[in-house]
Amino acid sequence: MSSSPGRRRTAGRDAKRAARQKAPTSTAAFIERKIPFFEVLDTEALELIEHNADTVLEEIGIEFKDFPQALALFKEAGADIDGERVRFPRGLCRSIVQASAPSEFVQHARNPKRNVTIGGKRTVLVPAYGSPFVRDLDNGRRYAAIEDFRNFVKLAYMSPGIHHSGGTVCEPVDIPVNKRHFDMIYSHIKYSDKPFMGSVTAPERAQDTVDMAKIVFGDDFVEQNTVITSLINANSPMTFDATMLGAATVYAENNQATMISPFLIAGAMSPVTVAGTVTQILAEALAGMAYVQLVRPGAPVIFGTFAAAVSMQTGAPTFGTPEPSLIICAAAALARRLGVPFRSGGGLCGSKVPDAQAAYESANTLISSALAGVNFMLHTAGWLEGGLAMGYEKFIMDADQANMLAILLGGVDLSENGQAMDALREVGPGSHFLGATHTQANFETAFYRSGIADNNSFEQWEEEGSLDAAQRANKIWKSMLDSYEAPALDPSVDEALLAFMDRRKAEFADRNY
Repeated sequence: MSSSPGRRRTAGRDAKRAARQKAPTSTAAFIERKIPFFEVLDTEALELIEHNADTVLEEIGIEFKDFPQALALFKEAGADIDGERVRFPRGLCRSIVQASAPSEFVQHARNPKRNVTIGGKRTVLVPAYGSPFVRDLDNGRRYAAIEDFRNFVKLAYMSPGIHHSGGTVCEPVDIPVNKRHFDMIYSHIKYSDKPFMGSVTAPERAQDTVDMAKIVFGDDFVEQNTVITSLINANSPMTFDATMLGAATVYAENNQATMISPFLIAGAMSPVTVAGTVTQILAEALAGMAYVQLVRPGAPVIFGTFAAAVSMQTGAPTFGTPEPSLIICAAAALARRLGVPFRSGGGLCGSKVPDAQAAYESANTLISSALAGVNFMLHTAGWLEGGLAMGYEKFIMDADQANMLAILLGGVDLSENGQAMDALREVGPGSHFLGATHTQANFETAFYRSGIADNNSFEQWEEEGSLDAAQRANKIWKSMLDSYEAPALDPSVDEALLAFMDRRKAEFADRNY
């Protein structure tokens, strides 16, 4: 029995959509930027903020809580210690950082083709981080489990525009707090061969991450190369706590990268002005990076920031608004002047579901961050609800945006083919370019083709089920997971990792705090 014409047309369109999803996209390990940085401040303004940040460090100081090692190192370097408050002579932190911190570095993946270079004119796009909840159209919002964690690692591995496996892509609450880091790090190693981030919730968990990395890469390789990046948040305003300092110390001692990131919601944790917030960001970041360099000169550091604003009406954080974009652009310029890589940005939004608010807030932040010159873009894909939830559909929608960023930052093709003079001569006045030889030669790669967006007629869209973007993304992530194939992992390495985890987990009781 033959199928109806309508069914055949729908099947044909489904095949074309599948082809678009498989259309060529960049598979580069990271983005090589070919367009200028977008600057919002001139040199005089940047120098003013640097001067003000040094004033904060000199007059107000930074507290290093419950961590005598930091106080001792800073005292030896010439800082003034008052209890746990450290005040720095003007220019001290900057001189320490610039004396030894690398301007860029390679983070090695277990697949060398996936190595990323962090710094300079490169951009590395990274999944969202830290959400206790996950959301999808089928099951709604729920606490994350280890299966969700594995799913997002697999999706990041399969997404060509996502260059990094990330870190705590969601919190697997079905595993005890003090043991879940083992399963998270193992998932990054087992289900992806892209670079990953380490645990920072306790110094011993950071050490476990390093030890697991040594099983994969070898002791000597880890000692001499960066294989782990870690997120070290300042406890803003102007405070670092023992947990973050302890993890930073472990990674620095082992020559692994730390991302020193003031976590600011302007109006609550920093001043309500852009300039005041950027001043605080620079002061906190300088102090944190200086500490890392005192622990081990030359250990890789990334100047990071998380910038949002607080609603003056409700007290809730807001995302995708103009002020954080200005903050990101200004901080990126300050990082370049300092000579270290910069982290910020991502697909940030306050929306609870992958709707229009989620789309425009995320797009605003993604584009601003890309133009600003962010080197390590944490939270590129999946972020919902101010970071409380990791969305399956949102991840797919953001990954589509990530593919576009690579093209934007790749700039304008000025090759002979890019100039298209043959096409202009062939077509001439009053005709069209659809049948031109140049068009036919380039049609498969001309223009970005989204696997999610629907550009068909209303009738075609209606016949295919009147699906919105989230519903189309729902189909895509399920199809991706159904077709997932794990990258090869040496069985002996896998066995050694599992044995290490079993041994370490048996050494202490489960704890959920």
